[in-house]
Amino acid sequence: MTDADYEFGNTGHGREVPDNRADYRLTATARATLELESTLPSPGAGEDSGGRQLVCRIRDISARGISLFSKEPVSLGALLPAWVSLGELDQEFSLMLEVVWCRPYESEFLVGAQIVQSDETAYVEWVEVVAIAMAAE
Repeated sequence: MTDADYEFGNTGHGREVPDNRADYRLTATARATLELESTLPSPGAGEDSGGRQLVCRIRDISARGISLFSKEPVSLGALLPAWVSLGELDQEFSLMLEVVWCRPYESEFLVGAQIVQSDETAYVEWVEVVAIAMAAE
C-alpha cells in the first residue's frame, strides 16, 4: 500500500455526505463488485453462475463497513456477496455486505454497507488489512 492509496478520516473526495459510522475510515482507490442476483450453476458450468453483478467505486472503508458509489439503487437490508479490490494490492476480498442505507447523490447513488462476519468470507483478512493501512497513517 502506498500513501497515495489511502487517506485518514472521512474526506469523501470533496463530496459532503453525512456519515454515522463510529469507526475511523480510510478513503481508497478501490472497487467492489456486488452480486445482485445469482443463478444456480448448471452441471459442468464452472464457477461463473451467470448472475447479475454491479461494479462500484468505493468512497471509503473501515474494518466494519464500506460506503460506495453505485450506478443504481440497492435495496435496504439486502445481504449481498461482494468482492473488493483495494488499490495496488494483488488480492481480492470476498465479503458479505448488508446494505444499511442508499440515497441518490449527484448522478449516482451512495450506498452504506456493513460487513457481515462469516466463516465463508475473507472477513478476518479484511480486518487485518484495514488495521495495517490505518497503522501506516
